[in-house]
Amino acid sequence: MSYATDGSPAPLVLAGVNYAYPSGGDGGGRVYELSLQVERGGMLAVVGPNGSGKTTLLRLAAGLLLPDSGQVSCCGSSSSVASRGELARKVALVGQQPALGFPYSVIEVVLMGRAPYLEGLSLENEEDLAVAHDAMRATGTDHLGGRVFDSLSSGERQRVSVARALAQQPELLLLDEPGAFLDIREQTRLYDLLEELNSSRGTAVVSVLHDLNLAALYFPTVALLNKGRLHAVGAPAEVLSYATVREVFRTDVYVAINDLTGQLNVLPIKGGAGNGAGNNK
Repeated sequence: MSYATDGSPAPLVLAGVNYAYPSGGDGGGRVYELSLQVERGGMLAVVGPNGSGKTTLLRLAAGLLLPDSGQVSCCGSSSSVASRGELARKVALVGQQPALGFPYSVIEVVLMGRAPYLEGLSLENEEDLAVAHDAMRATGTDHLGGRVFDSLSSGERQRVSVARALAQQPELLLLDEPGAFLDIREQTRLYDLLEELNSSRGTAVVSVLHDLNLAALYFPTVALLNKGRLHAVGAPAEVLSYATVREVFRTDVYVAINDLTGQLNVLPIKGGAGNGAGNNK
């Protein structure tokens, strides 16, 4: 078991994890000898080419998949032995949120996050409602409580989904491409929100992203996967170097520090995917 400096268990530890989907399942997304740790209050971006194992890593972290070998520990609980309820009180998962196809109100959707704390067929009490409204205030969705979830914009649905996850009161928040279908304004609002929640509540955040620029802008630590293996992990400037990005993504890029933000920018070069060669000036 790995522990934070205050003696509490680290939010996420993967130690020598191997996983392959059963025959006939997903042909990609395998992981090999994956070892990774997220510290308390940490923010980690997981990046890599399609099929490199990013979503598989997230599903293993959430306990939705069990490793073929190795150990996955979330907040001190092994995913192999912990109950679903125990994990759900410590770990919350947010994906790309489509319409639900049923006229649930926003408050009803957020209250779904309280399910791990309810016994049997019991209903939510005043404490559950207070937690849900606090989560909605934190995500700026409290004014949407009476709206039908499916009537919301994509950005609003994602923020409500984060509110539902916060209602679980997790120590670890996992996100799978949460901004994939959002415009640039809504992406910024979403990641500003995650950064604020991490800072104010100490919630550890792990997010899968395809956008390397968002990863560099918002996350102090980046894990780069390639063909199911951890290729590199560290600060964005260390992991997302020209040579590394060119090697892993097999395309030519321009990598530089943005004068306005002071953060790393990674831009594709037209035609770079055809030859993977070029200059980085």
